[in-house]
Amino acid sequence: AVRQNGLALSFAVGPLKADRELVLEAVRQNWLALEDAARPLKADREFVLEAVQQNGHALSFAADPLKADRELVLEAVRQNGDALHWAARPLK
Repeated sequence: AVRQNGLALSFAVGPLKADRELVLEAVRQNWLALEDAARPLKADREFVLEAVQQNGHALSFAADPLKADRELVLEAVRQNGDALHWAARPLK
């Protein structure tokens, strides 16, 4: 289901929201699926990078340490300048 609509992840049970491959597929289909990912995946740089490459606003769903990752924030801002709003204070 997530291959057709990444937002279907919101209906998945807890363990599925932590399944790396399933969630990555959902995020590739729709960056907003990152919002429903398990907390450890929101701290996974690969997942967040994939999402911010689709839409910089995905940075808003990232774990706080990633919001301070200069390279990741730059990628988010390249995609959408407004993403700077979600960056950690030292990078603003």
